[in-house]
Amino acid sequence: MPPGDNRERFFCRKCDTIHYQNPRIIAGCVVTYNDQLLLCRRAIEPRHGYWTIPAGFMELGETAEAGALRETIEEANAKPDLERLHVVYSLPHISQVYLIYEGTLQKPAFGPGVESLEVELFSPDDIPWADLAFSSVRFALEKHLERRSDGYGGTYIGTY
Repeated sequence: MPPGDNRERFFCRKCDTIHYQNPRIIAGCVVTYNDQLLLCRRAIEPRHGYWTIPAGFMELGETAEAGALRETIEEANAKPDLERLHVVYSLPHISQVYLIYEGTLQKPAFGPGVESLEVELFSPDDIPWADLAFSSVRFALEKHLERRSDGYGGTYIGTY
């Protein structure tokens, strides 16, 4: 434990350098067109073949909003207008934090990127709940549908 700290860390006693390990940030977007939701079928592991929202690891030097848009373009060839930060979802056991925005397409222009097998619009009744890739995706979609029914204007917080 470095002097003055409250947890064990990688610490070099020769040069007094602390080597911090911090959570990885994933940025993504629940994309809608009219009343439908845009989902991507994964072409990569983990969870190859399962459905997800466009999302991925942020790059150094980009904002969370830019990361969400970049991932949406890369995975779904879609360019939504971002509306709000929708979900902050933490997975402390794997050191990940998701920042999921809500965005709207002005026209139904989309298609699979290199990490997607296919991209489709789903009505809420047709979402493939049993084939969703991750708990973060389920949480973001459930909260999006809740927002539609109750009009909540804030950001949802979740942990798994």
